[in-house]
Amino acid sequence: MRIAFLVAPEGVEQVELTEPWKAASDAGHEPVLVSTEPGKIQAFNHLDKADTFPVDEVAGEASAGSFGGLVLPGGVANPDFLRMDDKAVAFVKDFFEQGRPVAAICHAPWTLVEADVVRGRVLTSWPSLRTDITNAGGTWVDEQVKICDHGSNKLVTSRKPDDLKAFCDAFLHVFAGEPG
Repeated sequence: MRIAFLVAPEGVEQVELTEPWKAASDAGHEPVLVSTEPGKIQAFNHLDKADTFPVDEVAGEASAGSFGGLVLPGGVANPDFLRMDDKAVAFVKDFFEQGRPVAAICHAPWTLVEADVVRGRVLTSWPSLRTDITNAGGTWVDEQVKICDHGSNKLVTSRKPDDLKAFCDAFLHVFAGEPG
């Protein structure tokens, strides 16, 4: 299946992009880097610049219907940039409207809050997003990985890079239609 990885032109936490990307690729899926601008994205290791990666598709031109699922890596700046881009927010919201699975880690649920898709959902994130998620109508839990099916789609969330193995295992099972 084609899996969209949506990131801003800069600010994504590199390991939260590369580990799920490798897991998806190793499982036989086709990861596709989607961003708000063509060219390359600049990844970070916390606050330090890391590697760059080529963009495959642009959010304003990409369609959720051409993907089996969506992965939203974190990083503090990445989701903050994405939630300010109407086309990126619409792209995310479209996955929920079409009932396609979504996985988000660390700060990535900020984009979900902006897309107004956390109401009635149970999810986890980096702890500082707890109030934002609660204020947006979601229920925040402090768990390594949370799979929520209280909505139009399945939503997989994790808190931080230390949760990456559990996050990758969970989203691969969910995206394949298997029990989490």
